[in-house]
Amino acid sequence: MSVTGFEFATATRIVFGAGRLAEVPEAMKVLGGHKVLLVTGRDSTRAAPLREGLGRLGLSSVTFAVEGEPTVELVRAGTATAVSERCDGVVAFGGGSALDAGKAIAALAANGGDPLDYLEVVGRGQALTKPSLPLVAIPTTAGTGSEVTRNAVLGVKDAQVKASLRSPLMLPRLALVDPELLAGAPPAVLASSGLDALSQLIEPFLSARAHPLTDALAREGIGRSARSLRRAVLEGPDAAAREDLALASLFGGLCLANAGLGAVHGFAAPVGGMFEAPHGAVCAALLPATLEVNLRALRARAPSHPALPRFQEVAVLLTGRADARAEEGITWVRELCQALGVPGLGRHGLTEADVPQLVARAKAASSMKANPLPLTDEELTEIAVRSR
Repeated sequence: MSVTGFEFATATRIVFGAGRLAEVPEAMKVLGGHKVLLVTGRDSTRAAPLREGLGRLGLSSVTFAVEGEPTVELVRAGTATAVSERCDGVVAFGGGSALDAGKAIAALAANGGDPLDYLEVVGRGQALTKPSLPLVAIPTTAGTGSEVTRNAVLGVKDAQVKASLRSPLMLPRLALVDPELLAGAPPAVLASSGLDALSQLIEPFLSARAHPLTDALAREGIGRSARSLRRAVLEGPDAAAREDLALASLFGGLCLANAGLGAVHGFAAPVGGMFEAPHGAVCAALLPATLEVNLRALRARAPSHPALPRFQEVAVLLTGRADARAEEGITWVRELCQALGVPGLGRHGLTEADVPQLVARAKAASSMKANPLPLTDEELTEIAVRSR
C-alpha cells in the first residue's frame, strides 16, 4: 500500500504501567488544576484512593457519577456542576462512558454553549474555539480507547441517535492506563469491552485510511488481544492478560482516532441510539458478519484492493498460523464471540421491521466512510439480519 501522507494526533502525554494511577494527583497539580471535577462511572467508590490522593496535594474535588452511557442531558448537568463549582480541571475515571462524559464536560465548561451547538449530525456542528479544561483520562476497562481520542459520543434521546462532539481541542492532556485497574472486572465487561477493542484494531487495519503508523499499532494490538482475551474472560485476567488487554485497548483508540473505523461502528452508532444496548456488545455482535460481507464484496467488486491481503494477515495474527486463510480469521472471530456468550442484536430489541431504518441510519454514519469500500443496501441489510 503506497503512503500518500497521513496525520497522527493523540493525548499530549500517555503513561502506561501497573501502579501508575498514583501519579495522577501530581500530574493534575502540574497541569494547573486546583479544584477538580472527578467524573466516575456508576460506582464512584472505586475512585476513593484517587480522590484522597488529590486531597493530600491540596486539590479539592467534586464527584460527578455517570450512571449509564452519556447523553446530552447528562453532559449538560455535568457542565453545570463544573461551572457552578468553579472547577479548573477534570479527571475522568471509568469506562468509555465516564471518559466520553469527562471529555465533553471539559470542553463545554471552557467553551460555553449547549452540547447541541457542537454535536455532529443532529446538532449545529459548530467548532470548539477554546482548549478544554485540563483533562486527565483514566480507563478502568479495556475497550473504548477513549483516553486517546478527540471525540465524545453522546446519546440524543429525542432523535434516537448517538452522535459525536469532536475536536482536536478535546484530546486529554494526560492519558494514564494502569492495567491493575482491570483486576476484578466482571467477565461480561471484559468480554464486551475486549471485543470492542478488537474491532477497533481490525477495522482501522482494513480501513480506507490505514497508514503505516496505525498499521504497526494494530498488528501489535490484534496479537495481544488474540492471545489473552478468551483466557481473561473465561479464567480471570492475570497480570500478563491485564497488560495485553489494556495495551490492545489503548492501541485501538490510537488506531481509530487516526485511521477511522468501518461498517461495524457505522452500525453501532444507530443501534445504540435506537435501543438500550451497550456499545461493546453491539460491536461484538456485528463483527463476524461485517467481516464476511466486506471480504465477499471486495473479492467481487475490487479484487486488487489493498485491503484484501490484509484479511489474510488478520487471520494469521488471530490464529497464530502463518498459512491461515482470510476465512479462517473470520471463523476464529465468530467462535470467540460464541465462546464469550455474545448475544445477537435481537437480544437488545432489534426486529426485522427495524432493519430498513437501521440500514438507512448506518449509511449516514461517519464511521462508514472509512469502510474498505462502499457497501450496497443489500449487503448492509445482510449484515443487520445476520447480526440479529
